[in-house]
Amino acid sequence: MPTPASDAVAVEDASLTAFYRDMTPPERHTFWACAAGWALDGMDFMIYPLVIGTIITLWSVDAGTAGLAATVTLLASALGGWLAGYLADRIGRVLTLQITILWFSFFSLVCAFAQDFSQLLIARALLGLGFGGEWAAGAVLMGETIRAQYRGRAVGSVQSGWAIGWGMAVLAQAILFSALPPETAWRWMFVIGAAPALLVFYLRRYVEEPKVAAETRAKARAAGDSPAIWEIFSGPLLRTTLLASLMSAGCQGGYYAITTWLPRFLTTERGLSIVSSTGYLAALIVGSFAGYLAGAWLADRLGRRPLFLIFSLGAVAVILVYTQLPLSNAVLWVLGFPLGFFASGYFSGMGAFLTELYPTRLRGSGQGFCYNFGRGIGALFPALVGYLSAGMGLASAIAIFAAIAYGVFFLTAYALPETRGKVLHADD
Repeated sequence: MPTPASDAVAVEDASLTAFYRDMTPPERHTFWACAAGWALDGMDFMIYPLVIGTIITLWSVDAGTAGLAATVTLLASALGGWLAGYLADRIGRVLTLQITILWFSFFSLVCAFAQDFSQLLIARALLGLGFGGEWAAGAVLMGETIRAQYRGRAVGSVQSGWAIGWGMAVLAQAILFSALPPETAWRWMFVIGAAPALLVFYLRRYVEEPKVAAETRAKARAAGDSPAIWEIFSGPLLRTTLLASLMSAGCQGGYYAITTWLPRFLTTERGLSIVSSTGYLAALIVGSFAGYLAGAWLADRLGRRPLFLIFSLGAVAVILVYTQLPLSNAVLWVLGFPLGFFASGYFSGMGAFLTELYPTRLRGSGQGFCYNFGRGIGALFPALVGYLSAGMGLASAIAIFAAIAYGVFFLTAYALPETRGKVLHADD
């Protein structure tokens, strides 16, 4: 059902930067902490797709097996996100965020010391638990801290930190693979991935627990009413959970089908070297960053659902052109911008949308499960693309799975209610 008018506020100033000018100090501290978290989260995840070609060569693994490491990371993140969301409802958003950041930073460092593919696979799986948990705790923290009229733009702008982290990973790759032999450079990539641990010091000093969450937990403790981990599958919430989970699976399946294998696509089917492909990835990343900001603005300007519908159609169109037409490398470089724009921008609405779908006492559990169920299903796509590419080529495999995923995203987004401007209450 649509958000009742009595439970929503109007978005009076829809400019992109209005939310930041009017932020309170707690909102601003939370904004920058989560923006840094998303950037470092994105850097950590994108390190593996950037070194996947080196891993294939050094350890003589096939493309399907190499893709399995990305799949396992995402599957583990699905479990980690659900558990972290539940933990955030029990012990608090900020403490859960600190735990998850330390967890995935440590296991990024462990990846650097892997001696064979099996060890790397285990380390990536354990990293994934914290990787998924960080998003779950950070998204609900942002959604509850920022006021309703600014929530879409603020949460969406924080999401743009992912593109910055991606850019940091690509820059590190260009520097390290130019200065060091590949068998050493890939290890230093994972060492850099341990940097997010430093963010915990900022969180402990400056970021406060959202008032609505603290009040809800206090009431629950007083009444002896702790949320159950399965409660999001009961009553009227069941339909919401099912649709939101499928929507998350669609949007993330498409994204991971593209981003996991695009570096490999450029170096194999387009004949570029690792260093020369950096410019093509840069165009994709700049487009991604612009998409996040545009998505943040549109989430409040048009609403969450219109954002999802427009961008899912745009992503399918661009990826089909990018992979299926006989284009020159120069044209491919130009198309990197719209590809990054449409394949990333819809994420700006996801955090706010999932926050607004659930009551406060179950928000962490609901948001954590739905988004990370999507990661779990989307996790299958990198491995499936890898295996299918052996028979039909990487470009066709990417296009098929991206089209399926974005189709699911479009249909489920259409079936869910619009939540723009919803006010969050401690007793809702």
